[in-house]
Amino acid sequence: MKVKPLPVGVDDFEQLITNNYYFVDKTMLIRELLEKKGDVNLFTRPRRFGKSLNMSMLRYFFEDDRNSSGEKTDHAQLFQGLSIMRSGEEYLRHMGNYPVIALSLKAAKQEDFQQSFDALKETLAEEFDRHSYILKSECLAGRRKGNRFTRISLTAKYTAAWIIYGISCFLQGIFAKKARGWKIGTVEFSVSLCRLF
Repeated sequence: MKVKPLPVGVDDFEQLITNNYYFVDKTMLIRELLEKKGDVNLFTRPRRFGKSLNMSMLRYFFEDDRNSSGEKTDHAQLFQGLSIMRSGEEYLRHMGNYPVIALSLKAAKQEDFQQSFDALKETLAEEFDRHSYILKSECLAGRRKGNRFTRISLTAKYTAAWIIYGISCFLQGIFAKKARGWKIGTVEFSVSLCRLF
């Protein structure tokens, strides 16, 4: 019998599943979050306890993921055979239905403030790039908003909070879904924040 490899250092759910790493099924965390309906959910765990992997799992489950052309990517195959798929339609109807902003602050652990700040800007720029399909959306009314999205993604003059707020507003406009205000976060330097609408 072939032994599955351990996912040492793997914090991306898709990579873990597609490469057939050993995985303890934690997908019922999704059901638990949906049942609790908390405005804010905080996951505090020691280092190396799977916080980033769980945040990645939540992103792949909830996100209405789009490629750069705006075509939807289906991640349901990642969850085949896992516990959440047997939980019923009331939970599965949330799969792939929300825009998600996912930020990891791991890169911010640097030698000094400037390097940390630069790493945070790069992380924010990558998240803007991940949502670049917004520029092709017909819902982004007018050239002015498209120019604003591009300007925000390319400049350092905006604060991190404003940039996150800006992405949220653009996504809310595109998806025309009322903001639920549901935030999922973790602590330490493996912080991941997901904002679901």
